[in-house]
Amino acid sequence: MPYDLNSTLWPNREDVFFRDHTFIPQRQSGPHCVSTTLAMLTGTSPETFQGTVNTQDPRSWSAALAPWDMQLAYCPTDARKLKFYLEDLLSVDDLLTLSYYATEDASEILRDPDADGWVTGSHIVLLHRDTILDPASGEATLVLLHECLERHTKRIFRVVKREDKTARPVQLKQEPSMNS
Repeated sequence: MPYDLNSTLWPNREDVFFRDHTFIPQRQSGPHCVSTTLAMLTGTSPETFQGTVNTQDPRSWSAALAPWDMQLAYCPTDARKLKFYLEDLLSVDDLLTLSYYATEDASEILRDPDADGWVTGSHIVLLHRDTILDPASGEATLVLLHECLERHTKRIFRVVKREDKTARPVQLKQEPSMNS
C-alpha cells in the first residue's frame, strides 16, 4: 500500500447512526466537559457520569454509553489543528466527539509533564452534522464559527450504535490512587 499523507476519518460515507437525532446543548458546571458531553449524548444529567468515568480514558466513556446502545469508534488523527479535518468532518454528516487542546501554543502540548503529570488542558465538544454543541457555553454553534477549528486535535471519535447488544456493559471501578 502506498504511503498516504491523509487518512479519512471514516471510510464508509453511507454509514448513518445519529444524523436525524436531536441533541440538546447543556452547560457544564465546573471542570466537567466529559460528563456533560456524555449527558448531551444520552439526554441525562452530567451527574450520571461523574465519578464513574475516567476523564482521560475514552474506553470508560464508551463503556458508560452502553446502556444507551452507543459506543465510541476511534477516528485516525494526529495533532494538526481541527480546521485541517473540517472537510472530512463535514462529509461524515453525522455525530462525532471532538477533543482538542485548550492552548493554541503547540510547545505547551509537547512539553514534559510537571511533577503531578499535568501537561495542558483540553476540551471536548459534540459535532452533530455541521453544528458544535459545546458544554463550556451550553450553546449550539455552526462549526465554521467555533473556536475549536484553531486548536490542535487531541482525539476524534465517531458515535456509533453499539455493535454487540448482548454483551454486558463494563462495570467501571475506581482504581486506588498511587498516593494512597
